[in-house]
Amino acid sequence: MILQGNTILITGGGSGIVRGLAEAFHRLGNQVIITGRRQTALDGVTRVNPGMRAFPLDVTHSGEVRKFGRTIAAEFPALNILVNNAGIQSPEKLRDEAQDLKAMEGMVQTNLIAPVRLTKILLPLLERQQQSTIINVTSALAFLPLAGVPTYCATKAAMHSYTQSLRYQLRSTPVRVMELIPPYVQTDLGPSHGVDPRAMPLPDFIAEVFSLMGDSSEAHEIVVARAKPMRDAAQLGNFERAFQSLNEAIK
Repeated sequence: MILQGNTILITGGGSGIVRGLAEAFHRLGNQVIITGRRQTALDGVTRVNPGMRAFPLDVTHSGEVRKFGRTIAAEFPALNILVNNAGIQSPEKLRDEAQDLKAMEGMVQTNLIAPVRLTKILLPLLERQQQSTIINVTSALAFLPLAGVPTYCATKAAMHSYTQSLRYQLRSTPVRVMELIPPYVQTDLGPSHGVDPRAMPLPDFIAEVFSLMGDSSEAHEIVVARAKPMRDAAQLGNFERAFQSLNEAIK
């Protein structure tokens, strides 16, 4: 993947993994556009990254996303990389009758329906480029679920499946489809994630991701070393033991 000279749209770029990716791409001289629901978070990123552009966007609102797609096509006709990352995670107690379905539905909307919708809207623009790339950010939890966040894991597993189908359907086009599969990283995705010593430090994760993306190989997945045991647990015949170990450790 060519890491310079791109016009890159990254959803959910106000914090966490994608803020790290956005800033790393920006330092390499790319035109980076970020989106997010919180204007203050977006302003905080663009303030320290002159030239980076930001647009407030609720990715769960279909009309807003369609309007945004038209804006991007008009203002950034050279857009050639889309990074679908916007995501939320909420713990769930499935036997709790009092638990509202709103959080579950919100995760499905944000983590699955929204990236599918945005990809559909921007695909004609991406196909017009000489070369372009769609990067869908999933999770190692798509392959080895954490039982306390079942809907989150399910949406990431669905995005993995969608990414495979998208790649196949676009095989004869200029659009390359990649999947970024993070492990547990120190971000604000969940309570105390940012300071949990068991999580991978964000700068280390970003550095390893860019090293893998700069590889000249045609790999479809970007998987840092920490994510590989979870990504490959089923293939290695280790799923049941790894699943038990992961979920007992989080209790």
